[in-house]
Amino acid sequence: MTYAQPPVELPLRTAPDPVPAAGCGVCAAQRRDARHRRDHSTASDCNVELRNHPHSGEAT
Repeated sequence: MTYAQPPVELPLRTAPDPVPAAGCGVCAAQRRDARHRRDHSTASDCNVELRNHPHSGEAT
């Protein structure tokens, strides 16, 4: 089989996982459970939630 263009090569993500807000282990636990189930889509969603989670001292 031939293709008109070569495949797209995506870069390897090397950024560290986001850290949960102090005193909130819920998001990290959800991410851990998703990874355990090999549900990478949900684990990625949890990372977004962790990055956007309001940390102490920030406006909500």
